[in-house]
Amino acid sequence: MVEIEGVDPQMILSNLKPNYVTHPGEVIMDEIEYLQIRQKDFAERIGVSASLVNQILKGKRPVNTEFAMLTEAAIGIPADLLLRMQARYDKWKTEQKPGFMEKLKSIQKFAAAL
Repeated sequence: MVEIEGVDPQMILSNLKPNYVTHPGEVIMDEIEYLQIRQKDFAERIGVSASLVNQILKGKRPVNTEFAMLTEAAIGIPADLLLRMQARYDKWKTEQKPGFMEKLKSIQKFAAAL
């Protein structure tokens, strides 16, 4: 966290945290809708079940490396982008867990004392 004397840390751009982070499934869903591809057809095209595609598009399951690479081959969204988005989403979800940030801060204080 960046600190500047006399400035509220929450008002410094690099300290801002998003209220919501986009699950990569939302990006995939937007793209297949734009391309007018049905979820079932997309699933068949990449060789996975339609239920898996639906769960990913709804943000209920993560995008893994294999799915990201299949998606890139099918509709051109870079796998690296999808995987970075998933990592960012996972981190954001973890930060939302009650008590997690306090636990993290206590570990950081302990590590700083070493």
